[in-house]
Amino acid sequence: MTVNIQYVKMLSSDTMTEYVKKKLTKLETNFDWVINANVFFKLENDPKGEGHICEIELSLPGPKIFASSNETNFELAAKNSIKDLAKQLEKRKASFSKH
Repeated sequence: MTVNIQYVKMLSSDTMTEYVKKKLTKLETNFDWVINANVFFKLENDPKGEGHICEIELSLPGPKIFASSNETNFELAAKNSIKDLAKQLEKRKASFSKH
């Protein structure tokens, strides 16, 4: 799986890049049919203290799947997005027919 990480309107972070790659590699071990991952980190002004957004889109056989999370820090946002993707991948895996 190839991982493309983009930081929108903010400076890039090597720490976050490594964190996300590590988490997505773990996800790939369970679902080896994932082809590509596009990750977007966005920082927005939010009066509630949130505004750290992580959006992840996975390319795989069939329609792409997408998850987004808006949290107080990027690690939590990435963690929640990846957890949502894992749920979607489990559902997709259950729909595969055995031949």
